[in-house]
Amino acid sequence: MKFKITLLPGDGIGPEVVGEAVRVLETIASNYKHSFVFQERLMGGCSIDKYGSSLTDETLADCVASDSVLLGAVGGPKWDDPKAKDRPERGLLALRKGLGVFANLRPVKVHPALIDGSPLKPEKLQGVDILVIRELTGGLYFGFPKGRDVKDGRERAVDTLEYYDYEIKRIMKLAFDLAKGRKKKVTSVDKANVLESSRLWRQIATQMGKENPDIELEHVLVDTAAMKLITGPAWMDVVVTENMFGDILTDEASVLAGSMGMLPSASLGESTVGLYEPIHGSAPDIAGKGIANPVGTILSSAMMLRHSFKLEAEAAAIEKAVDETITAGARTADLGGKLTTRQMADEIIERL
Repeated sequence: MKFKITLLPGDGIGPEVVGEAVRVLETIASNYKHSFVFQERLMGGCSIDKYGSSLTDETLADCVASDSVLLGAVGGPKWDDPKAKDRPERGLLALRKGLGVFANLRPVKVHPALIDGSPLKPEKLQGVDILVIRELTGGLYFGFPKGRDVKDGRERAVDTLEYYDYEIKRIMKLAFDLAKGRKKKVTSVDKANVLESSRLWRQIATQMGKENPDIELEHVLVDTAAMKLITGPAWMDVVVTENMFGDILTDEASVLAGSMGMLPSASLGESTVGLYEPIHGSAPDIAGKGIANPVGTILSSAMMLRHSFKLEAEAAAIEKAVDETITAGARTADLGGKLTTRQMADEIIERL
């Protein structure tokens, strides 16, 4: 089978980890007789430097026309000026909106061999296998009005947390559908005791819970969820929440796995064109040193094979190779080891 993949390596360590994921995909293509056609484009700070835009119309069009998109990371101190007209993160938001990917899937699974790498007590991590589903195209990051002005002689900043019922319904449907293939439990995270948007969120979640009586539904306030994610994460299975809450909770959840470098993500919409990326940032402090952990990006490519290309056996092969590599003791610096980015990928490829 033939698939066209747009690569957006981005900034910092992005090009390094994406390069290793491409090597893994090329190995899969060879082993399973597929053809992956890669086209590389700029997005983020590097695109601002060259084109004056974090995401050009041409790059977005190329992404939309491809079968899938693999992203590294964007951003860095060079582009952190809060007064700048364009920032790398704007390109990321525009890409998500342009692709219509409204659901961000972030699996958090603790590998037994890495339990000691987490600051949490080992007994807290036994059996942790969570799928966080973050709504991706609504909420504070996209609501209007948004901006700054001067009111009553004072400078003011405004962001709007806005959700429509259909946005909540579609993310909830996905959560319940995915829960059917897991432990049949959905935890809906909101702030319904304070926010009107969360009260609508809870209302719709409750309604959809009645339509799915075979799935256990529980409502948890976001502050309580943040606490329980550390004090007892094994109770969670499928967690569904709005954009900003999901952004924060999944970064917190990376502590469970021992490193943000281990965690992948998939952003999905109505079409088969998905956006796949590790949850970590551009890590400018280690960029160019060849020591970044490529596992999150490699596992993101496995999610791409599963969700966009429907290649389950190939996705499972990558995940198995990663599992065996970690079990064998292979470690990059973030996991307390000494392997380079390339060496870590070599270990995984060898097991493919």
